[in-house]
Amino acid sequence: MFGALTAMPYILIANMKKSLLVVQSQSSESDSDGTDQAHNQSIVVPTTVIAIADSLQKKDNSWVVTSQIATDLSIQVQDITFTVHKYPLVSKCGYIGRLELQPSISNFGYELKLENFPGGSEAFEIILKFCYGLPLDLNPSNIAPLRCASEFLEMSEEIDDGNLISKTEAFLTFVVLSSWKDTITALKSCETLSPWAENLQIVRRCCDSIAWKAPRDNSMVNDEGWCFDDVASLRIDHFMRIITAIRAKGAKPEIIGKCIIRYAERWLPGMDAELEGLRGYGYGKNELQLSIVIGRKEDEGIEHSKEQKSIIESLVSILPPQPEAVPCKFLLKMLKMAMVYSASQALISELEKRVGMVLENANVNDLLIPNYKSENQGKMVKSLEKQTMHNTDVVQRMVEYFLMHEQEKQQLPPTSGKSNVSKLLENYLAEVAKDPNLSITKFQVLAEALPERARACEDGLYRAIDTYLKTHPSLSEYDRRRLCKIMSCEKLSLDACMHAAQNDRLPLRTVIQVLFSEQVKMRAAMQGKEPAASDNNSEREITQTSTKTEIRTLRAELENVKMQMTELQRDYSELQHEYEKQNNKHRNGSAWNFGWTKIRTSALFHRKLDGNEGGEGHQRSNSLGSKINFRRRQSIS
Repeated sequence: MFGALTAMPYILIANMKKSLLVVQSQSSESDSDGTDQAHNQSIVVPTTVIAIADSLQKKDNSWVVTSQIATDLSIQVQDITFTVHKYPLVSKCGYIGRLELQPSISNFGYELKLENFPGGSEAFEIILKFCYGLPLDLNPSNIAPLRCASEFLEMSEEIDDGNLISKTEAFLTFVVLSSWKDTITALKSCETLSPWAENLQIVRRCCDSIAWKAPRDNSMVNDEGWCFDDVASLRIDHFMRIITAIRAKGAKPEIIGKCIIRYAERWLPGMDAELEGLRGYGYGKNELQLSIVIGRKEDEGIEHSKEQKSIIESLVSILPPQPEAVPCKFLLKMLKMAMVYSASQALISELEKRVGMVLENANVNDLLIPNYKSENQGKMVKSLEKQTMHNTDVVQRMVEYFLMHEQEKQQLPPTSGKSNVSKLLENYLAEVAKDPNLSITKFQVLAEALPERARACEDGLYRAIDTYLKTHPSLSEYDRRRLCKIMSCEKLSLDACMHAAQNDRLPLRTVIQVLFSEQVKMRAAMQGKEPAASDNNSEREITQTSTKTEIRTLRAELENVKMQMTELQRDYSELQHEYEKQNNKHRNGSAWNFGWTKIRTSALFHRKLDGNEGGEGHQRSNSLGSKINFRRRQSIS
């Protein structure tokens, strides 16, 4: 239907006569000069010398029509010059037919320059073939440029029957738009056809066609996800048009979210940046060495940065409002990219709010957001003076948004969100506490961001505080007490209490509180009761049988040591008394013999000699105590 277009000489003559009347009537109305009329009439040549052009041949930067008739028109499109005949173009193109062509400098024919021609020289070459009746190849790649170019040249049915506008319109509507792949190809070709493709509704029709063919739920998505890859290959403005159309057609938020995630993975290569090393920290001799790998390179140009920023802002603006549309990990990656490319503060706040709504699904690595300089378009802070490794202010705001969101849905059934966020924040504190530049105020604000009732057990908070004290050994006693006030000793497990009681980094008052709390727990365990905490927490629970066994063993060992110490003190007193008595009487020999006899008969001496009875029992007791202490230290660390 749209293959080779041929014409016989008599058909060409008829078309030439028809077009000649149009040209002559326009010329007579605009100009009565006899010279112009003579030139227009001279276009009609005898039938015996008319021949169809054989082909177009390229010579350097010009195209020449090979024909038996001499060419009389030179047309420049971009940097390519086409040497053609005037009449075949006038018979098809209303735009060229109504132009007052200027004679060429060489006084041979006419010259014409087409400015801002849609489709460029490639489209004009195909139009020349159509005007000369040469074989014409229409395909999804050139249909949009040809449709715009034919509109530019006014190749309508009023000029000639079966003109190029009608042919390209029919091919676009009935062939291209019926295929997913062809529609994607045609839409990509529209990226260089603005504003013609927009005005002719080519972009809108392509986007609507893709939206109708796109899957609307997960059951329609295959394993390869080719549809997401095709849509992700488009320009950002066309991608947004498609997403808007898909949403209007009732697609699920998860489908829209998958499209957005695939597009971000393709056009934002820095999305997969991670921290290197031990959470990004390494300690040199005189300074803290920081290492962060980010997607942005130092040699990126300003235009590329603007493009990346525009993509980020556009993707965030079309995110579905439903929390389940995109995972929390993706939102945090977008937040990091927005900070790298200095996106607007309103956009960053929007991302922080969205992360706060699903903060319980985050992990510690995702929350480790590096500290960037906004004034330098996202470059990492190089000065180490009082600059923290990670941006803790962002995490604090996200926790606040989480609490606001939890307060708004209080009427709904309770969830484990606060418990998960509490553990997440404790683990985050343990990581950022390794930063020597983190101030105690920021640490305290983060630790107190969640209400105390949100933490059933504070072993994680104790670990974070201990890490901070270890990293900041020069803290004053006042700051240590201030830091430890954040922690509630009553919510520490028995293992944590045992570890804290031997921790010399803690202030004395805290150690006393921990010992008192441990005593209360031990007393409750001896009475067969659980500790006073009412919240269920697996970290604090210890098997009742194991606890009673340990308590009985420790008490028996303590009573045994007390009895031995009493006997030893009594023997020592008697020995000292006898020594003084004998020394006064100058009976040294007999006195020492008497003293040696007393020592041999003492209970402590018998305990050391008797290896089969008392020694083995004491070693067994010590071995059990060592195992218990080792297991407690393992659980704390």
